[in-house]
Amino acid sequence: MDPLVVTAAVTLPPSDFTWSAARASGPGGQNVNKVASKVELRFDLAGTLALTDEVKVRVRALAGSRLDADGQVRIVSQATRDQSRNLDDARDKLRLLVLEALTPPKPRRPTKPTRASKARRLTEKHHVAERKKGRTKGSADE
Repeated sequence: MDPLVVTAAVTLPPSDFTWSAARASGPGGQNVNKVASKVELRFDLAGTLALTDEVKVRVRALAGSRLDADGQVRIVSQATRDQSRNLDDARDKLRLLVLEALTPPKPRRPTKPTRASKARRLTEKHHVAERKKGRTKGSADE
């Protein structure tokens, strides 16, 4: 297996990958019972030296349920009937996942509501209160 080039600076070595093939589900006629075209690609996130610790944390968060207890990212592809194209698809999915994790998130700047938005909120509250007040039945004194 070739190394996976994510960017010019980041390349994942083939030693961090393992993959296996199995019979895919879905359409395919008799072929689906004979050919192992579904590909399961595993990437050793915990053991890789190609990514920094910060990027690993972001990959862990982005991977979600695709991350197992051993720290491996599991990506499955059965989009096509061809094993090699499914392997390429799984590698591309992993490349996009790591590429997304390479860009650090933009820090959030806390903002305050404007004076006009506060006034609009209070005006709307007043209108709703008036509307509800108009729904009450008159008292026995009237």
